[in-house]
Amino acid sequence: MPLKSRLKLGIAASACVAVGATFAIPTPARHYTGNTQSQYTDTRLSPESQLALISSGVEPEAQLARVFEHIEQNRLDTALQQAENLTREYPNFHLAQLVKGDLLLARSGQIRGFGNAANAPADRIADLRDEAIARLQAYRNKPQTDAVPRYLLQMRQDQKYAVVIDTQKSRLYLYQNDQGTPRFVTDYYITHGKLGTDKVREGDKKTPVGVYHVTANLPRQKLTDFYGAGAFPINYPNEWDKRNGRAGSGIWLHGTPSNTYSRPPRASDGCVVLSNKDLTSISRYLQVGLTPVIISNNVEWLSLDDWQNERAGLQKGIEQWRADWESLDVDRYLSHYSRNFTGSGQNIAQWSEHKRNVANSKQWIKVDTENLSMFRNPGKEEIVVVSFVQNYRSNNLSNVMKKRQYWQKENGRWRIIYEGAA
Repeated sequence: MPLKSRLKLGIAASACVAVGATFAIPTPARHYTGNTQSQYTDTRLSPESQLALISSGVEPEAQLARVFEHIEQNRLDTALQQAENLTREYPNFHLAQLVKGDLLLARSGQIRGFGNAANAPADRIADLRDEAIARLQAYRNKPQTDAVPRYLLQMRQDQKYAVVIDTQKSRLYLYQNDQGTPRFVTDYYITHGKLGTDKVREGDKKTPVGVYHVTANLPRQKLTDFYGAGAFPINYPNEWDKRNGRAGSGIWLHGTPSNTYSRPPRASDGCVVLSNKDLTSISRYLQVGLTPVIISNNVEWLSLDDWQNERAGLQKGIEQWRADWESLDVDRYLSHYSRNFTGSGQNIAQWSEHKRNVANSKQWIKVDTENLSMFRNPGKEEIVVVSFVQNYRSNNLSNVMKKRQYWQKENGRWRIIYEGAA
């Protein structure tokens, strides 16, 4: 078999099988830079420009993808030159080093398969192969501009960005709040739990699935080298996790040790891990106490029309709940609560009795909801997490509080299954 054919089969086969019969040139990556689709920019470069721009800000993942493009096009010298430039710029990028090694071995006709390093552990080669597949698939398949993650139903005005994580694709997507509509900004390769997802207990080495938010910003100076450029803890376990008996703690978004550019797709103890370069990049968008972090096994996408319809349906239910509370018709108000409701240490029977007693002392009630956010839970249950500032006024009591509700769809109708202070 000719050298070039052996190289294509040896280096590129694993990744190409995952992304198609041949490794076609990926669809241009499109990054949002403003408020209109005309402001998306095409990041694919001509072959003549690629090498010249290696050290001019082109992302390492894009550089790696172009190495594979050159291999598929039998441009082996160009592929090797690009791989050498990439490893020179990022010497701790182990996947890039492996590909460069394969290209060098191919010159002497010694290529046999993906990962030909002498005495390299099979599991380590498998990890790097999985990373290559995850990166190349994501580079080729960017989110469509006319679709949004189903979970981002409504961001409050001061939530400028949202994070959506797809563990199956080893990908983190960053969305901007563009006057209420989520707009894709960029995406990053990530590592998640070595034993998968759906965390249930401390030490199970799984990443949780659910709706969370950033709770702190821990700088590099306060951490060991293991966490790299910094860390952003999230609020696992949340109220829904606790209700369902899920335990554990210490789930962070964090970086990598200084001797490692990136880790395999499934290698953490449950945290979401980014390269230090990517963590530094995304850190400018993360707001402590505000930025939602939604972790999914496999992101569901909606067209903008379907997204607007789904959002409007839940907004209508929340508004009706508010109006029925103001009406002092306790039966109508309580009809918005699930039989499985819990909140403030009460079940539905206790909650109902308490609300009827309170209503007896009221002549009028006014309730306003401000800074409303709605995020659909990506887990198995059809749940939406609703948070808002509640301004409550009545003839004998007035207060303002941050409230969080979990709405569950039951027989086609949204009902509240949890309610408490946020």
